[in-house]
Amino acid sequence: MGDHQYPDLLFPQMTQQGIAPADWESEYLDYLYVAFTNATAFSPTDTMPLSRWAKLLMTIQSVVSLLTLALIVARAVNVLQ
Repeated sequence: MGDHQYPDLLFPQMTQQGIAPADWESEYLDYLYVAFTNATAFSPTDTMPLSRWAKLLMTIQSVVSLLTLALIVARAVNVLQ
């Protein structure tokens, strides 16, 4: 809603002038990209979490992704035996 004094996430477009329009605001696809890269790389890539709750949510997402991957690998190993 844009009513917070400080942002929760720092997008590259917010750090340097000239790489995006002056009135640029993050939208759904920006957040979807952050979620995808966080789940696949297990860490933030280009968007940094600034608030504690954003850091916590990104940590939880990485843990869930890592556990899912571990379960899939464990199941595959079990099937091969």
